Amino acid sequence: MGVIDKDWPLSPRDSHAVAWDRVVNRKWEANRMATYAAMVEHLDTGVGRILAELKARHIDDNTLVMFLSDNGACAEVVQPAWYDVPSQTRSGTPIQVGNHPDIWAGPEDVWQSYGWPWANVSDTPFRLFKHYTHEGGISTPFIVHWPAMIQEDGGYTRQIGHITDLMSTCLAAAGATYPDTHNGHAILPTEGRSLLPVFQGQERETRPLFWEHEGNRAVRLGKWKLVSMYPHDWELYDTEADRTELNDLAAKDPDQVRKMSAMYDAWAARCGVVPPDKLPAALRIVPAKIAAQEDMD
Repeated sequence: MGVIDKDWPLSPRDSHAVAWDRVVNRKWEANRMATYAAMVEHLDTGVGRILAELKARHIDDNTLVMFLSDNGACAEVVQPAWYDVPSQTRSGTPIQVGNHPDIWAGPEDVWQSYGWPWANVSDTPFRLFKHYTHEGGISTPFIVHWPAMIQEDGGYTRQIGHITDLMSTCLAAAGATYPDTHNGHAILPTEGRSLLPVFQGQERETRPLFWEHEGNRAVRLGKWKLVSMYPHDWELYDTEADRTELNDLAAKDPDQVRKMSAMYDAWAARCGVVPPDKLPAALRIVPAKIAAQEDMD
């Protein structure tokens, strides 16, 4: 389909992901992924029902539909104390929480996560996962349907969009203007830019994009990406040749690192980003800790 460039090298299996030939409980592991796949299938069916209803009402041609997932695959290990994990089902049955081979995913009274290895599979060919700002943590499928505007059916673009572009896109599509004030108070302008030119087959002007999550940082400027996994130094990648982020060019091009890191610092100051050394200790999640939790389960 052209989504993945055949010239990008395949990242190696993550060091925290056990090789399949070393897995003891293969049927249980396979069931975790099968349950996840079933959830995706149900979601896909639900989207189809919505689109079918739009078509039945004869408003599908001029309805803008945007679909995306929220981030890369999740390697985190579900915990009973998490705020979004209920203690019981709607009928009152206690929920079993945790990744233990004696408990099989599928029933509504079981809450499991699919673990580090399956997250590694899901993010192929990229590195790392949700929580991080490497491509495996921030790249997401983005599908747009709007026949009245998009003339190329099934088209694909390598232009980069950002979640902050969605508000600006909706404003442009509706012909609305974002306000400067709210209830008498000045408010920040939108960060993003409309995606309508991309929908129309035009090229948007390149501008820097920024990410930060719990100390993990990144900047994208054209083909260049500057990224850091907390608490490590900046890494630099040429995403046109190496979007799987295997060839760190930071030492070879310190000027580009300085340029983009200065952009990041300015953005972080303007947007009130908490510096990594000021983060609460509980938020400083590291791979070894998560992997150890999975092994214990």
